[in-house]
Amino acid sequence: MAIYDIGGSEVKGDASEAMSELPQNRTLMVEKLTKDPPIKPEVVEGLKSVEEVFEHFSPSVEMEFHDSEGGSRKETLHFKNLGNFGIKGITNQSEFLKNLTAQKEQNHKIIKQLKTNKLLQKALEKEDYKAALLNAINALIKELKDNK
Repeated sequence: MAIYDIGGSEVKGDASEAMSELPQNRTLMVEKLTKDPPIKPEVVEGLKSVEEVFEHFSPSVEMEFHDSEGGSRKETLHFKNLGNFGIKGITNQSEFLKNLTAQKEQNHKIIKQLKTNKLLQKALEKEDYKAALLNAINALIKELKDNK
């Protein structure tokens, strides 16, 4: 009996159908591409590429994101190719995730400044300098809010 990697039973050559082993450079992908189960399962033939499968099924998912204040926001993510499943593919589709990514980048810049800026580190060591810096930041925040 031959060894098959994907399971099943061997069908002798005299039968009308035979099972062949997948070539080593191929991958069999079986995945649910719709949110809801189909009312009546359908067999779709003639799809030759992954792009054709995505085009036929048009998979999408509705996501609900929650922000730090407890609010929520719904967005629909669409998947047109395998690249849409990665971090960049999902982030590019979502305004909420784009904003979070921008905040993350800003936080990283601030952390880098705190670690490398010697003057800022010295200012934060002394209480009176620290208070003056905090007052200046609060004044800038107030000015930004007033100019909206």
